[in-house]
Amino acid sequence: MTPVEELLPGVKNNQDITWDDPAGDEKLAGIISRGMAYLDDLTATSLDYLAEDKPRELLMEYVRYARSNALDEFWGNYRTELLRLQIREELKQVDKE
Repeated sequence: MTPVEELLPGVKNNQDITWDDPAGDEKLAGIISRGMAYLDDLTATSLDYLAEDKPRELLMEYVRYARSNALDEFWGNYRTELLRLQIREELKQVDKE
């Protein structure tokens, strides 16, 4: 099972999607994939989205904004948390070195 497939039920629950819709699931899976790529690129690392932690929370919010056609507002509304995530991941890399 891919990470997107593992995340899909949790994302659907977070978004209050209770109905079966294969086309909607495919669209949601694409949004999840793009959100993961965005956050991974932002932090220059591969984040763990399965753990109940900040990356998962931000991914859920990314999906919410994307589904609402308001993705252009995501950075502005989550700038502080995104920058904190970047710094946290950078510090992890420095500690490894």
